[in-house]
Amino acid sequence: MIDRRAAIAGTIGAALLAGRSEAQTAPPAVSGNHLPPVLPEPTETIDLWPAGAPGMPAQAPVETVTERSTDSMINDRAMAGIVRPRMVVFRPRVANGAAILIMPGGGYARVVVDKEGYELARWLAARGITAFVLFYRLPGDGWTAGPDVALSDAQRAMRLIRSRARDFGIAPDRVGAMGFSAGGHLCSDLVARFAARIREGTDEADAHSPRPCVAALIYPVVTMRAPLAHASSRALLLGKDASPANEDRHSPNLHVRSDSPSTFIVAAEDDDTVPVENSLLMRAALKAAGVPVETHLFTHGGHGFGLRRVAGRPAAIWPELFLNWAATQGFA
Repeated sequence: MIDRRAAIAGTIGAALLAGRSEAQTAPPAVSGNHLPPVLPEPTETIDLWPAGAPGMPAQAPVETVTERSTDSMINDRAMAGIVRPRMVVFRPRVANGAAILIMPGGGYARVVVDKEGYELARWLAARGITAFVLFYRLPGDGWTAGPDVALSDAQRAMRLIRSRARDFGIAPDRVGAMGFSAGGHLCSDLVARFAARIREGTDEADAHSPRPCVAALIYPVVTMRAPLAHASSRALLLGKDASPANEDRHSPNLHVRSDSPSTFIVAAEDDDTVPVENSLLMRAALKAAGVPVETHLFTHGGHGFGLRRVAGRPAAIWPELFLNWAATQGFA
């Protein structure tokens, strides 16, 4: 653990280091005519694989960022064809020693930039938490790791954060993870299979643990079994004709361990995209393994609400509920 003064010193030191760090791939940006960013854009990124991501397909994906919003006051960008997986960093003015890796959703067809990424990152950073938004590779793009490609990126991201903990003024034992929708499946996979050996280590960062200290699953995709599986996420992750064995291999609720991290789950009962039973399956698996779990099911909210779509509703309190719970788990 590090104290507040060490965290402040680490934040100042990191700011100095940022000016002389190696060039990194820029954050996602829309080309051509589009809505301008409504809020100041982040500028700091960390490439997961500086020498290039492993297992490149024969035909490399082409990164594209699409602005889907028609409201000049709200950005709603989505990124596809991710070829250089990276984290976009949101530093608080004063780091409190905690950090969260955010995995946005997008149905494994894309990764949402704003609604489940930057908006939560800004909210967390305003409360002293260093936030890292992960733009992970997509399994349908043909990477050698196949269905495990996104998990490989999530493991690598956790290790890199811990390897640079001093630079960011964070404590290595206070690094959590949060995922939304298909990103919730990725986060669930990290909860259950954080120790999965997908690739050999390549540098000192890989010596660090990828296990989150706490995890938050927000309206997560979990099971790959019909009829509860989210069909399009399943098809992109496993293919349309996946065997039952492959479905089970990539259903995180079937792989929860006794040393999986304490987990916070949020969903809405009226979710008509990802059945709320996905959350209940993960809760039951965590309970059966003796892992602490807190679950909040709201009557209204639908799917993909993030922060913006539950304003003024009871579900709007979920981020505060998460932080209050995380404090009881030694995170914040």
